[in-house]
Amino acid sequence: MAEARSNPLDLPDTDPFEVARDAAAQIADLTGVARHDVALTLGSGWGRAADLLGETVAEIPAAEVVGFSASAVPGHAGTLRSIALPNGEHALVIGARTHYYEGHGVRRVVHSVRTAAATGARVMVLTNGAGGIKETWTPGTPVLISDHINLTADSPLEGATFIDLTDLYSARLRDLARGVDASLDEGVYVQFRGPHYETPAEVQMAKAIGGHIVGMSTALEAIAARQAGMEIIGFSLITNLAAGIQKTPLSHAEVIEAGKNAEAAIGDLLARVVTAL
Repeated sequence: MAEARSNPLDLPDTDPFEVARDAAAQIADLTGVARHDVALTLGSGWGRAADLLGETVAEIPAAEVVGFSASAVPGHAGTLRSIALPNGEHALVIGARTHYYEGHGVRRVVHSVRTAAATGARVMVLTNGAGGIKETWTPGTPVLISDHINLTADSPLEGATFIDLTDLYSARLRDLARGVDASLDEGVYVQFRGPHYETPAEVQMAKAIGGHIVGMSTALEAIAARQAGMEIIGFSLITNLAAGIQKTPLSHAEVIEAGKNAEAAIGDLLARVVTAL
């Protein structure tokens, strides 16, 4: 509880954008990099990509930066990493995602995205490990996110803030990604609240309303990224088929194992896509 009380984002009168600007200033001081051009949130299975992007300039514990928390989920690094890309730009790699189900509130869920925008990032790459509804997707399959359905009943937008989400996941960036790997499929991501996995009936509901991927992150972050003016591309690593489609019980250990098995391939894919961006 001490951590929650000490986080300025938990105070109702705090301006979350001011906290993000303060965090960006700290990142610049701690990394020695004045501006980052692209940001990546690396979810389960995607961590290997950070090693392949370029030269690591600095890596810092996220909890040292205002508004961030130590990672509470196995498979997440809990660090912020500044990487020099081959083209001379810099990438901010976020390995410290706060999930909605942790109960800290939406401001903390999207703080990393708002901080990335404050560092100067124009492109936000959001990744996750998720369940697949399409039976043709085997564990280890990377899928582009074409759109999302937000079933958290929440939003990072506060007050009368009206943001158009028509083309939230950039068609331009998805085309660039398919230029790197023409076999990439795409689908609609459905964010549930979690942390429990979906029931078979909920998976069928998601399918009926147009979903292809189910998970517990990403949608709220994407909305915040759009509000911040960033262009967004999203990837899901299919770590398992969703409940009722997969015939065996689901487990987080399975998610971690599928991520490890696919790590080299999807890390290389993501590094090549970022180079293309």
